[in-house]
Amino acid sequence: MRTDLAASYGDERLPRYTSYPTAPHFSPAIGADIYARWLSELPSGASASLYLHVPFCREMCWYCGCHTQIVRRDELVAAYQRTLLSEIAQVADGIGRRIKVEHIHFGGGTPTIVAPDAFAELMAAMRRAFFVLPSAEIAVEIDPRTLTAEMAAAMRLAGINRASLGVQSFDPVVQRAINRVQSFEQTASVVDMLRSADVAGINFDLIYGLPHQTVASCLDTVRRSLALAPSRFSVFGYAHVPGFKKHQRMIDEADLADGLARHDQACAIANALEQAGYVQIGLDHFARPDDAMAVAYEQGTLRRNFQGYTTDQGEVLLGFGASAIGRLPQGYVQNEVQIGAYQQSIADGRLATAKGYRLADDDRLRADIIERIMCEFGADLGDICARHGAEPQALLQSASRLESLISDGVVRLEGDRLAVAQDSRFLLRSVAAAFDAHLDPGRLLHSRAV
Repeated sequence: MRTDLAASYGDERLPRYTSYPTAPHFSPAIGADIYARWLSELPSGASASLYLHVPFCREMCWYCGCHTQIVRRDELVAAYQRTLLSEIAQVADGIGRRIKVEHIHFGGGTPTIVAPDAFAELMAAMRRAFFVLPSAEIAVEIDPRTLTAEMAAAMRLAGINRASLGVQSFDPVVQRAINRVQSFEQTASVVDMLRSADVAGINFDLIYGLPHQTVASCLDTVRRSLALAPSRFSVFGYAHVPGFKKHQRMIDEADLADGLARHDQACAIANALEQAGYVQIGLDHFARPDDAMAVAYEQGTLRRNFQGYTTDQGEVLLGFGASAIGRLPQGYVQNEVQIGAYQQSIADGRLATAKGYRLADDDRLRADIIERIMCEFGADLGDICARHGAEPQALLQSASRLESLISDGVVRLEGDRLAVAQDSRFLLRSVAAAFDAHLDPGRLLHSRAV
């Protein structure tokens, strides 16, 4: 790992490239009518993934960058669940047939804030509206501080087979600074509960760059986490954007690490996980060698979507809930972000689409290149351009940022094959950004590159 590169590129504000173009480029010109037409035009053999966003939590974690709000009254969650049921029916009607589903992901917020019987009702509704394959991966994000035995039992009956647990850090000093006190024992108890409920896939989410965090505290969190033997880790850098997430103002910027210190923390975590036998997957995931994600990485079939790295091969992602984003062959759609506006749209019998993006041919070309860079640490530009009827040299001439990356040794270009240097892989987002025709480096919309 090269600290000189971390100093040169680490403070850039760049997208995480879970889509291309990224969400700030979505436009209200794409609304409910266009989404309805796109749904009706889905090919007969298409399969889909489903994402359900539950934007509620019991308390706010000050580092959070999600679309969520604090709720104390369970009836508000129940009303939202009923809206989700209506939206599921609306979208299924718009497609006009029971499309195959290979992946389902519950995100948030805290999806398990939904009552156990209401959660079961959501799963039953999806199985009625869509053909959920027996082999489908059904995943849910979990706050270990709030999961109950009743909810774990409901998850078992619903067929949940993967769970992502928010861990972030086991350092009590860090936990107090981010308003998320969560003991190791509490997390271990939930892991046991999930495994007893036949949830075989366990993911841990860790964060570096949090207030008061050090290399030593990061390594202690990894050591404790490894004792619980999760099958995957996601390791993210804290994105401090208090201008967009006002609750982040509760974090004192003086307590945050600079770019070099963040780089050291990220490297320490990565090295510890690799020494423990986990395979690094792209920018920020780690998996056991026998895990489906590691297998997809080795086979060159790894993909990237709004949930991060995925084994999902489908071209259709249907998003449900406030702020949820979907992807169809024609482009992207996003629901109303405000919960009230979302619920009103569905209550009025119309899709809740607030904005989106229609993909052009150049977008599809660049999206493929960026996805391969993010998933494989490189891209065969000749092969990708050939599939899109484009010329590699013309593309390279438009990628002005690439010249400095080559001269700094971050990437190698051999013919039309681009490869990120082994010691520069932490700069994947910087390499991907070289092919981003929409990037405006003057707008501070994104997190640090390192």
